[in-house]
Amino acid sequence: MTIQTVTHLNFDGQAGAALHFYHAVFGGGVTAATYRDAGQADTDADAARIIWGQVRADNGFHIMAHDVPTGTTWHPGDKPFYVSVRGDSPAQLQDFWHNLAAGGEILHPLAPAPWTPLYGMLKDRFGVTWVLDVARTA
Repeated sequence: MTIQTVTHLNFDGQAGAALHFYHAVFGGGVTAATYRDAGQADTDADAARIIWGQVRADNGFHIMAHDVPTGTTWHPGDKPFYVSVRGDSPAQLQDFWHNLAAGGEILHPLAPAPWTPLYGMLKDRFGVTWVLDVARTA
C-alpha cells in the first residue's frame, strides 16, 4: 500500500483567495467547490465559501483548503503548524519564496543554514507559516 499526506488548511472566508494565491506561486491547477455547489449552504453567508478545494501541480505541490461555516469557532492559533516545501533547485525555491513573501512577514531570511544550503521561514498574507529549504545532497 502507498499513502500520501496532504496539508489541508482551514480558513474563515479566505480559502478561495488562498488557493488562487498558492496556484500563482506553485502553478498547477485549482479545483474548488462552494457550499452552494455542494448543496450545503445553510446560510447566504456560507454560499460562496469553499467547502473543499485544492491546488495540485506537476512539480509535486499539493495543498487543500476549506472555509469553516459561518458561526463555527475558528482560531488559527499561534504557530499551530508549518507547511514545509523542500526542493532540490535553489532557483525554484527562491522563486517560491519571493512569491509567498508578497504581503507577508519574513520570520527567518532565506539563507544558508548549518543543515541545508538554503533555508527560510515566512508567514504569508493569509497567516500560514511556510518553511522552505533545499534538500542537502549527501
